[in-house]
Amino acid sequence: MPERRHGGFGRWTTAAEVVAGHDLRGTEAVVTGAASGIGIETVRALAAAGARVMVAGRDKARGEAAVADVRASTGNPDVSFGLLDLASLSSVSAFAEEYAGTGRPLHLLINNAAVMATPPSLTADGHELQFGTNHLGHFALTLGLLPALRAAGTARVVNVSSRAHSLSDVHLDDTDFRRRAYGPWEAYGQSKTANVLFSVELTRRFSASGITSNAVMPGLIHSPLWRHTGGWTGDDPAARPVPPGWKTPEQGAATSVWAALAPELDGVGGRYLDDCAVARPWHGGGRMPDGHYMPYARDEEHAAALWELSARRVSG
Repeated sequence: MPERRHGGFGRWTTAAEVVAGHDLRGTEAVVTGAASGIGIETVRALAAAGARVMVAGRDKARGEAAVADVRASTGNPDVSFGLLDLASLSSVSAFAEEYAGTGRPLHLLINNAAVMATPPSLTADGHELQFGTNHLGHFALTLGLLPALRAAGTARVVNVSSRAHSLSDVHLDDTDFRRRAYGPWEAYGQSKTANVLFSVELTRRFSASGITSNAVMPGLIHSPLWRHTGGWTGDDPAARPVPPGWKTPEQGAATSVWAALAPELDGVGGRYLDDCAVARPWHGGGRMPDGHYMPYARDEEHAAALWELSARRVSG
């Protein structure tokens, strides 16, 4: 099958190739989960083009090491660290308040952080860990940063989803697996579907204010995200050969950066992006092919219902 390309980019494009030619001086960005993997490469690409970027994460030592790495590799001193634990709504609130205190607008919010296929666990607020971290934490963060996003005039929110959204729709009547058997991959799939639905409803509610959001599939990347699956050895990803069909972290960050910067996405939101292109709905049976999404992930009624449930969860 020929490689799908959009704007000259495709499956093996790197974040550096996407950002080439962009001047991001004066652009304010926050990237969550940016101490390693595709997160740090997203930060590196934005910083290389001149953006001021905040690395948001729960591990201060790793976050500050990432900041030092990006500053050294890009020559951009305007890279900083902010403490953020998405599994704690109080931590999310504190981060949003601290950012508000800077008085700066926010042009780009990259909701990149995630946990995957974890054993049964709860967040500090009592929600299933993957739904609570991957969706509710980012939902609360985005709402907390809305004043800064509005102040930017036009802003983009990128929600990093996954092809694993095909494993489960969001079960609004039991997101925390209190009445059904817990499955680590089903829980992950549910949280990744929630990321897409969040982009749909966020765009519907706030596009008139200049805020749009798209969800992205980064691809298969060897990173600490695999720590709970037996697929992560803790070694340096750069020191390992990339398995066939997998991407490097630099390639995995490309669609996030494309979602943040592509001029063809001006005013466009609520989409699911894959390999630097807008994906298509999958109506067939069997395994969903690359470049597609499950239609339930962009169902507008479901997106509105998830928003209402999420708002109750983060406020109560």
